Formats: sequence, structure tokens, C-alpha cells
Amino acid sequence: MKKRILLSFVLLSTLTVISALFGISAGSADITPDQVLRIFLGGGADDTAEMILLKIRLPRTLAALILGGALSLSGYMLQTYFHNPIAGPFVLGISSGARLTVAVTLILAAKGAIALNSAFMAFAAFVGALLAMSAVLLMSSKIHSMSLLVVCGVMIGYICTAITDIIVNFADDSDIVNLRGWSVGTFSGFRSESLVVCAVIVFAALTAVFFMSKPIGAYQLGESYAVDMGVNIKAVRIAIILLSSLLSGCVAAFAGPVSFVGIAVPFLVKMLFGTAKPMIMIPACFIGGGVFCVISDIIARTVISPSELGISTVTSVLGAPVVLMIMLRKNKDNVGS
Repeated sequence: MKKRILLSFVLLSTLTVISALFGISAGSADITPDQVLRIFLGGGADDTAEMILLKIRLPRTLAALILGGALSLSGYMLQTYFHNPIAGPFVLGISSGARLTVAVTLILAAKGAIALNSAFMAFAAFVGALLAMSAVLLMSSKIHSMSLLVVCGVMIGYICTAITDIIVNFADDSDIVNLRGWSVGTFSGFRSESLVVCAVIVFAALTAVFFMSKPIGAYQLGESYAVDMGVNIKAVRIAIILLSSLLSGCVAAFAGPVSFVGIAVPFLVKMLFGTAKPMIMIPACFIGGGVFCVISDIIARTVISPSELGISTVTSVLGAPVVLMIMLRKNKDNVGS
């Protein structure tokens, strides 16, 4: 088992490096590996290539790595909370709630009603994610069937998405021209300020989640077992809610909707490592989510270059089959039992 875990981490790390290199090289403007090397070594590469690499592609690739990891980790925590492999921030409507409050915030900022910065955007998204999560939790106290709860989450997501689309369609102000692009999901246009804010929020949350590995592991084995081990169930639940909302909200604030990553990646990582231990799954999900989103982003900006696909379009194509696989496997297990 230890050998498998070690080899799996080596594989994920290798994929991270390879995908990141492709991420900063691929695009409508060709930048050769030799140019990339010279730019990073300060060897006097072409000014245009250097600007494209350092100002556009590198921030975009780093954003995909960081936010992809955040979304995957958020999905893993929600699956732990609900004890269900198809619980995720997109399916439960949490990402859509965050997206709604961000759209409202951008509209208000464009009208001069509020001063906007990256930290405020993240806070607005966190509030929206928390409100959507609260609605799901309220329903979970009334509905004991997880399948019905997921359907309710999907309905919450549709409501939030419909309101957001109405806002976007009426938002013609030139100050929010990027709102339409953001509404279909994108990692482009990241500035250094936004990237720093994302990194600080996500890595702080990642650290907090990692330190919760033992309580989460006990919670996975059942509430009675966790209580016997001295775990404060209420505190663990609140922490999972807050941290998963913060992570998914941060993604929605800066990249818009990114679907299925929070469900597909934890499942694939669990298959790869052959374990569900939080000490392993937490860093593995984070790395795996980053790789998944970088690869998706490369596809989004190269398949119909020079135009781009929405990142959520690509993650849906790649992630939806995995979700179907999960549901079929779960149905088979239920029939077998």
C-alpha cells in the first residue's frame, strides 16, 4: 500500500509539471520550449513571447492549478460531510450561489455603489456559497433521502443560475464587459493581485483542512465512533461547511462556474491511491484537481483556437462520464446488497 501511495504521488507530481509546461507553452501564439527556458533564465528572449508567457499564460496556469485544487478539495469535504460520492459544490448549487453574489457585486461596483477589490470579491462569493449551503442543510434536516437532497441542490443551482443569467443579460455597462466571459467559466485575465488573494485564501484553507485530517478520518467511520474518539462532531461539521464554502466560493469569484471537478477528481484520486484516508486524500485531491483543470484549460483554449471554449464546457465533457460511472457503480452496489 505504501509503495502504491508513493508511486501515485510521483505520478501526480509528474503530471503537474508536464501539464503546467504545456499550459504555458500552448496557445494561439507559438512559444517553443527553448523560448520558455530562455525567458525563465533571463536569456534575452523575444519581448512579445516574454509578455505572453509571464503576463498571460503563467498567471492563467497557476490560477488553474490553485483553483482546480480548491474545487476538488471542496468536493471531497462535501462528500465526507454527506457521506455521498456525488455531493459536490456544483451539483449542490453552492458554486451557483457564489456566482450569483459575485455577479451582483460586479453590477454594484460598475454602478459605483461599492469599491471593488479581489478580497471583497472573495468575501461576496463566500457569502453566496454559504447561503446556498445553508439552504441545502435546511433541506437535509427535512429530507433524509440523499438522492432527493441532490435534486434539491440542483434546483437551487438552477434558480441561482437563472437569476445570474438575467443579471448578465442586462449588464451592458462597459466596466463589466468581462462578465459574460466569466459567467461561462474561465481562468484567463488573472492579475497578480487576484492571484495572490486566491493563493492566500486557498492555501490557508488547505492548511486548515490538513490539520483536520484525524477528526475527518474519525467522522468518516461514523458519528458514534468519532464521539468515542473524543471528536467534537458539531465543530467538525461547522468547519467542513465553512471551509468547503470558502474554497468553492473563491473559485466562483475569480473563475466563474467550473462543473464536475469536485465530484470527478476525488473519485479518480481514490481509485488511483486505493485509500480514502484524509491524510492522503487531502493533498492528493488538491494536486489532482489542479492537473485536471490545467488540462481542461489547455483544451479550452486550443481546440478552436484562436477562440476559446468556456472552462465549464470542457470539465463537463471530461467529468460527467466519471459521475455516471459513480452512479452506476453505486446502483450496482445497492442491487447487490
